[in-house]
Amino acid sequence: MSVDQATVRRIAHLARIKVSDDDVPQLQDELNAILRFVEELAGVDVEGVEPMTSVMPMPMKKRADVVTDGGIADAILANAPASEDHFFKVPKVVE
Repeated sequence: MSVDQATVRRIAHLARIKVSDDDVPQLQDELNAILRFVEELAGVDVEGVEPMTSVMPMPMKKRADVVTDGGIADAILANAPASEDHFFKVPKVVE
């Protein structure tokens, strides 16, 4: 895959980046180099390789999946200026 100058201008337009005509050839070369590297990576055999979270093998820290502050709706709503049926009541802003 190769990027031409029109594609570079289109990418810059979509990214809302102002690119001068003098910079387009350099950006074209850089984008083509990135795409060549991605194509090179696609050729790497990763069959059987486990995903890593770090370069050093270590288990991920996990917290217990438990509900901790449930059942205190009354305490939470105690500071609300207005509430109704255990919900915050706010003024209507959309007609």
